[in-house]
Amino acid sequence: MIPRYSRPEMTRIWEPENRFRIWLEIETAAAEAMADLGLIPKEAAEAVRAKGDFDIERIDEIEAEVKHDVIAFLTSVSEHVGPEARFLHQGMTSSDVLDTCLNLQLVQAADILLADLDKLLEALKKRAYEHKNTVTVGRSHGIHAEPTTFGLKLAFAYAEFDRNKQRLEAAREEVATCAISGAVGTFAHPDPRIEVAVAKHLGLKPEPISTQVIPRDRHAAFFATLAVIAGSVERVATEIRHLQRTEVLEAEERFGSGQKGSSAMPHKRNPVLSENLTGLARLVRGYAMPALENVALWHERDISHSSVERVIGPDATIALDFALHRLTGVIDGLVVYPERMQSNMDKLGGLIHSQRVLLALTNAGVSREDAYRLVQRNAMKVWEGDADFLTELLEDPDVTGALTEEQIRAQFDLGYHTKHVDTIFERVFGA
Repeated sequence: MIPRYSRPEMTRIWEPENRFRIWLEIETAAAEAMADLGLIPKEAAEAVRAKGDFDIERIDEIEAEVKHDVIAFLTSVSEHVGPEARFLHQGMTSSDVLDTCLNLQLVQAADILLADLDKLLEALKKRAYEHKNTVTVGRSHGIHAEPTTFGLKLAFAYAEFDRNKQRLEAAREEVATCAISGAVGTFAHPDPRIEVAVAKHLGLKPEPISTQVIPRDRHAAFFATLAVIAGSVERVATEIRHLQRTEVLEAEERFGSGQKGSSAMPHKRNPVLSENLTGLARLVRGYAMPALENVALWHERDISHSSVERVIGPDATIALDFALHRLTGVIDGLVVYPERMQSNMDKLGGLIHSQRVLLALTNAGVSREDAYRLVQRNAMKVWEGDADFLTELLEDPDVTGALTEEQIRAQFDLGYHTKHVDTIFERVFGA
């Protein structure tokens, strides 16, 4: 991922230094387990632990010749350790190191993303309570429907990202496995107890069965989860973009004092952060498909997945980390305009109460078909002109023949639509 959309903590996970450091820890822990089992001299494992190191430039130099990254790494380590290094990698295969490392990197990335989600959830909860009773119009198909509150919009986002957190925790758990099973995964050379020891040392679980590679359905589930989270990011970003439109302007991104919105039009205040989030979400979702296609490898292994994962591992996690951090900032700084919400809600002259009138008529004995016809007949006069819905209803003898003026006016109470907000908040946030 390009530096523009990268944050240092997540980027460090994918840098060569961290990758090779994990490789060295895998090899060292495996050597120590072999020594404990009497498979190699204890002095060899002690030498690896004491002197084990590598030089990235040297690894690159060797790889340019041998065309194999793990061999280049082992050669560099051997140059630091000395003769005892001949006991490194005993019975192991490259995938034992590569796959275990990748899974540990994904666990490290998941921990950062989970922390990101916690901060986003905190921001959403805070703003949801702030606007718990800020009445605004709900929209279906982009058209005014019935009243809701801006707090409920934010509570909906909170619940969605809370589910996403649970999904990511499950995906982290699923991908947190270690394989030290040797060629084609039969443990013909490395004792299974070595895998158990290395897994414990790294905070992972032994892979129940591997075929020289860790099964890629685990990784597919992980990247699919990132894609779902990205979809949620875009849903919130799209909502903000719509609310910031000039014709709506019920909420907008905070605009800094020195910020410029357009190189040509000095008046512009654009939802650039939310638009950026929409684009980043597309990227993260796009990485899910290659992860799914990585599941079908040839026989016990091939390396068609390798080039894919070298790209999607860093890029998907770095992009999502950046997006979650940015969305948290957008929510924290979101400027909300309750007066504009009320003004917009009034634009349709009371039509948002049409269902209440419909139900009142049916409760008064009018058939649903006739009630719908009566309400729609008056509603369309408002929709197509400057009429007021309440006035039209009060002047319609078919309506007043079924309902009193007091009964008609009672259907225009906004409080009717917000009476269960507390119940919903308790469901989302707890008592």
